Amino acid sequence: MSSSAQPSPGRRLLRLGLTVVLSAAVGAIATTGGASALAAGVPAAPDNLLVFPDRDFITVEGYQDHIGEAATIEVTRPGVGIVGSAQGVVAEGDVAFEVNHPGGYCWGAGTGLKVTPDIRPGDVASIRFGDTAGGDTRVQDGFVTEDAVQNGTTVTVTGHLGAGVNPANIEQRIIEPELTATAVGRRDVRALPGPLTPAPKGGYQSGLSVNGDVFTATYVFDDAAVAHIAANASLGERLLSWEVTDLIGNRQGVTIAEFGEPGGPGMGGCPNGPLASGPVGPTDVVAAKVPGGVKLTWTPALAIPGTPAITGYRATAVGQTMTGNEQVEVGRRITGQSARGTTITGLSDAETYDVEIASVSSVGETFPRVSVRAVTDTTPPTVAASRSSGSYAVPQTVTLTANEAGSEIYYTADGTDPLIADMLSPTAIHYTAPILVAADTTLRFVAFDPSNNVSVVGSRTYTITNTPTPDAPAFGSPTIGTGQVTLRWTSADPSITGYGVQAYDAAGATVGALAETTATSLVVTGLTADTPYFFTVQAKNVNGWGTPSAKLGPLTPQGAVVANAGPDRTGVVRNTRVALDGAGSTPGATYAWTQLATGTTNPIGATDPDRVALTGANTLSPSFTLPFYRYPMTNRPLTFQLTVTTAAGSRSDTALVVPAVDQVAIGTASWKAGDFRVTGAGSVVGATILIHSGSLAGPVLTSTGVVAAPPLAGGTFDVRLRNGAAPAARPATIWIESNRGGIAGPFTVN
Repeated sequence: MSSSAQPSPGRRLLRLGLTVVLSAAVGAIATTGGASALAAGVPAAPDNLLVFPDRDFITVEGYQDHIGEAATIEVTRPGVGIVGSAQGVVAEGDVAFEVNHPGGYCWGAGTGLKVTPDIRPGDVASIRFGDTAGGDTRVQDGFVTEDAVQNGTTVTVTGHLGAGVNPANIEQRIIEPELTATAVGRRDVRALPGPLTPAPKGGYQSGLSVNGDVFTATYVFDDAAVAHIAANASLGERLLSWEVTDLIGNRQGVTIAEFGEPGGPGMGGCPNGPLASGPVGPTDVVAAKVPGGVKLTWTPALAIPGTPAITGYRATAVGQTMTGNEQVEVGRRITGQSARGTTITGLSDAETYDVEIASVSSVGETFPRVSVRAVTDTTPPTVAASRSSGSYAVPQTVTLTANEAGSEIYYTADGTDPLIADMLSPTAIHYTAPILVAADTTLRFVAFDPSNNVSVVGSRTYTITNTPTPDAPAFGSPTIGTGQVTLRWTSADPSITGYGVQAYDAAGATVGALAETTATSLVVTGLTADTPYFFTVQAKNVNGWGTPSAKLGPLTPQGAVVANAGPDRTGVVRNTRVALDGAGSTPGATYAWTQLATGTTNPIGATDPDRVALTGANTLSPSFTLPFYRYPMTNRPLTFQLTVTTAAGSRSDTALVVPAVDQVAIGTASWKAGDFRVTGAGSVVGATILIHSGSLAGPVLTSTGVVAAPPLAGGTFDVRLRNGAAPAARPATIWIESNRGGIAGPFTVN
C-alpha cells in the first residue's frame, strides 16, 4: 500500500484500554498497576499511542475529536533528534490510524524524513496536530530474550526489564491461534505480576516475577499437550509494558515488544530502514566551468539521525558526447562530511558535462545521485553585511552573505583592501563564521563565485563605544480602563534614568509618539475604545535608549459601554447549578444573556441537545442547571453571550462553561440465550450507566450504576439480565454512556 493510502476506519488491533482483571466468580475489578495520575505527556484515555519497536510500527487509538484532521507522528531519540516521522488522517473508530503496518501509512508520509526508523527503548513517540501536542509514549526497555521453554506442563518465558520500567505495569503474552481449540479457549495466554493465578476461562495458571533486570513468566497448563502448543507458538512471545495506569485502569503509553519480529518497512512502497539505504545527498550544488575542468561547490549533507555518519563525497563529470556506446567519466573522491567543494580537472573545454555528486557512508552512496549541469558564469556575485556602518554601544556580530551559492568570501578587519590587482591580499581572511566586532573596526570584504567571478569590494565602518544601554524591562499585569490602559513593569538596573512606552495598532504601526516617564507604570490615555493595541517598554541611561521589550497585547480599552461576562468555568459537574457573573459590566444598563452555538456567533438552536434553560437572562447574574449527560448531548463547552445596552450603544462579551467528564470503560460483555452480562469501571461513584446496542443512538438495553470498589479511586459496574430481560439475540457490539459525560465503545459482545 502506498504511503498516502487511507487506513480502514474502525479496525480494532488490541483491547488494551482497560487493565483490570474481572473475576468470573465475583465480578470484582482490581487494577494490576495501581491507580495513578497520568504522567506528563502521556495521552489520556480513550486516546493512546501503542509502540511496537520490533516491527517499527505505531498504532494511534482514539483522538475522535480530531476526525478528518492530519496528525504528525514523530519518533525522537534523546541526544540525537527526530529519527522518524509520518503524517496520517484521523479516522473514525477505535484505531485512528497506524504507521508502518498494512492498511496504514508509511514512515515519511507527508514529511521529508523518508526513512523507516529503527525504534529502540528510550525513544519517544509523539503525536501533534499542527503545533499542538497530543501526547507521547516513551518506548519501554522491556522485552523477551529467548523462546519459551517447556518442562512437562510448565512453560516459562524470560526477558529483560530495564530500570525505568515499572514492574507493576507489565504483562507477558504468548500468542497462538491453535489455543482457541483447547481448554484455554482463546488465542493467547497471559501472565501478570504475582503468584500463579488460575486463568478466568481455565486451562492454565500463570504468574510473573521480577528479579533485578530479569523477568520470568510461568505458565502451568492442565494438559502437557496444550503446554507444547504454547511453547511452540507460531506468533511468539510478547511483553507489554506501559507508563501509567489511569484512575479506571486504562493502560496508557504502551510498548509491545514482540520477540523475533523483524523491523524495517512494514509494507511495499515504504522507505528502507536507516541501515538499508544510502545517505542523503548534499544540497545547493553548483557546477561552474573553469579552464580544463569543473569547479563544484555544495552545502554539506547531514546524516539522518540514527543513520551511519557521512564520511565524504563522490563527484563525477560525465561528458555528453557518446562514442559508440561509451561516455567519458572523470571524478573525484572527497573525504570528510564537512567538505564543501572540489574541482574536477582534466576535462575538455569543448565538451559539455553533466555532474553527479553523492554522499558516502558505511552503507553506501546517495541514490539517485544529485545531478547538475556545468555552466559558464560571467556574472560577479554580490556581498551583504548584516550590520550597517555606524556607532554601537556594545560589540556587534556581523554576518557576511553572498548572493550566489558556493561563493567564497574573504575580508580584512584592519581597513586594508582584501584584493591587490585582482589577487587576494596576504592579510585577507577566509570568512567561515560571523565576525565579532568588539572595537572600532573597518571591514572590507569580497566574494569569488565558483566561476572565479569577483565581486565589488564592500566596506563597513563600526564605532564601538562600549557604553551599554539598559536591557528591556519586564511587563507586569496591565489594567484595562475606559479609553485607557495602565501598564506596569520592573527592572533591576540601577543605571536607568527613564522609561519609554510605545503603542502599536494590530497591524504593527506605531500609534503616537514614545511616551516617557521616570516611574515604573504609565496610564496610556486617548485610546480608541474596543480597539486592540500592543505596547513595548524600553529603558534609557546616560548612554541612551536600550532595546524595546517584546510586545504586550492585544489589550483592548473599554468604551462608554462595558460588557464583561465574567471568567470561563472549567470542570463544572453535571446536575449542579451554575451562576453566570456580569458584575464587571456597565451598571444601570439593559442586560441580555444568550446561549450561542459553540464555535459560532449564532444563538443555539431550540432543539440543540446542549441547550440549557437560563433563569434571569435579563439580569447581571443569570443561572442554569447543567443537566446530566444523555446522548446526543456533547461535552463541548457551552458559550454564553452577555449584551449590555445603554443610550451610548451596546457591547457584548462571552463566557464558556466546560463540563467535567468522567471516564468509563467496558471490561467484559457476554451473551447467551437468556443471559446477558456487562462489566466495567467508572471514575465517578454513583454515576448512572446506560448500555446501548450498536451505537450511542441505538436502543438502550439496560442501565446500572457505578459502585465503590476499593482500592480503585472510582468504582465498577456489573449488570446481568436473565431470561426474558436479556436481549433475544446477541448484540454485535455495545456502547455505554455515563450521565456524567463519559462514553466508551464499540465493544464486541462475546
